[in-house]
Amino acid sequence: MQFGIFTVSDITQDPTTGRTPTENERIKATLAIAKHAEEVGLDVFALGEHHNPPFWSSSPTTTLAYIAAQTSTLQLSTATTLITTNDPVKIAEDFAMLQHVADGRVDLMLGRGNTGPVYPWFGKDIRQGINLALENYGLLHRLWREDFVDWEGQFRTPLQGFQSTPRPLDDVPPFVWHGSIRSPEIAEQAAYYGDGFFANHIFWPASHTQRMIALYRQRFEHYEHGTAEQAIVGLGGQVFMRRNSQDAVREFRPYFDNAPVYGHGPSLEEFTSQTPLTVGSPQEVIDKTLGFRDYVGDYQRQLFLMDHAGLPLKTVLEQLDLLGEEVVPVLRREFAKDRPATVPDAPTHASLVARRASDQQSARRASDQQSARRASDQQSAARNAAASVAAAAPKGAAFGAAAVKGA
Repeated sequence: MQFGIFTVSDITQDPTTGRTPTENERIKATLAIAKHAEEVGLDVFALGEHHNPPFWSSSPTTTLAYIAAQTSTLQLSTATTLITTNDPVKIAEDFAMLQHVADGRVDLMLGRGNTGPVYPWFGKDIRQGINLALENYGLLHRLWREDFVDWEGQFRTPLQGFQSTPRPLDDVPPFVWHGSIRSPEIAEQAAYYGDGFFANHIFWPASHTQRMIALYRQRFEHYEHGTAEQAIVGLGGQVFMRRNSQDAVREFRPYFDNAPVYGHGPSLEEFTSQTPLTVGSPQEVIDKTLGFRDYVGDYQRQLFLMDHAGLPLKTVLEQLDLLGEEVVPVLRREFAKDRPATVPDAPTHASLVARRASDQQSARRASDQQSARRASDQQSAARNAAASVAAAAPKGAAFGAAAVKGA
């Protein structure tokens, strides 16, 4: 199971000091956070995509390429890549390039985002959001798997004999997670393609997330990609920790109350009781996170949001220390207990390459067996034909031929 962090890249005033970091300071802080995530033993760093203040991450692949050069084991992902407003041709090319730069340590999460005005900024109609997601991914899926693509759809100009470059590393596309908070159509899309489904349930109660994951698992099995328990599931979460719960609540409250994503709404206590947000001790984070499995089953990826709402870099790095040293080791051990052997690990480039080689070998064996059966059938048919000819020949034919030869 993979553990990591994701960032929404907000630039938010620190409510305890009144100071707002500059864009440059926030970007450099995010780079430091990503590198520290690897240092404390986390598996994944994921970066959101936004094109409006107070967020800075308009070009995730650029940022992730830099992080790739500064790390060696960290899996790099997005949280979200906007499949609705980005050109699927550009997504195909950007992430294939990132694959090569990062030696395969890349996957991506596709989604529609949470900023309505982004649609007209990129010439799209928000009322077509679901249809854009479905059509654009259909094209992206083909661009990574076919050398030359002929395509025509509703939302972009047609393609004739188009080849995206560079081709995916080892001819294996990056693994795709389809992210959604509330749309069953996206769970259906993930299941149809046999991709991963990421439920970023940071704003929703467990019952809602449970229904979305159950739908995805059911449809994954329906499309014969495997059993329901073999579907690839990821979850989001939010945490703030101090060794003493009261200290955590007291320190985090002003950040929560003024956060751009959920401030000025339900109280901190209401939010923590109804959503995955955990503010407390490392043990409380462990207990609540382990409880996710009770309503979604065994899953493959757990990401935490930790650097938002104006929290200073020093505080975030302290949070990562607690997560890497005290929380994740316990979660790894406990999630591994009673995990069925049939439940797959989170896909990586290496595992996808190995699966492709295995599939090709199986296909070759099946082809060889089919050829052998065809050859055997041909031999049998030839023998049967010869026997039929012999049976139909006149009884005296052989004697007559011998007599003629003797004459």
